[in-house]
Amino acid sequence: MLRLPYDDGMKTGRPAKTTRADFGARLHAMREAAGLTQQQVAQQLGITQASYALWERRNVALRADQLAKLAETLGVTTDAMIVGTPLNKTRGGPVGKMRSLFDAASQLPRSQQQRIAGVVADMLTAHRVAASS
Repeated sequence: MLRLPYDDGMKTGRPAKTTRADFGARLHAMREAAGLTQQQVAQQLGITQASYALWERRNVALRADQLAKLAETLGVTTDAMIVGTPLNKTRGGPVGKMRSLFDAASQLPRSQQQRIAGVVADMLTAHRVAASS
């Protein structure tokens, strides 16, 4: 059975115990809209995932070069990150009923998310094989 990564729009990790700072909330939304994990963003910036996670949680002082690299990584402007101008980029992914199902599934424990992702991946693979025949 072919297993694909299950990061296709599913939220991962523990729920937050504290509310995010305004900048962190924008950063989090922009990262998710870009379809990136904290680890992927951190690698692009040359920092650890834990350091980046703090950027999304607490008020942090970033250097101008860090802001520029972060904006480039997320595909947004620095103004959008700082001031909170609306995102021009629409989020890809399922719509309608599929979106609501995946949103609900993202609230399940990780082991159940993995099982769902495995089933979906298997169905997609079977469809690709059938379509190419």
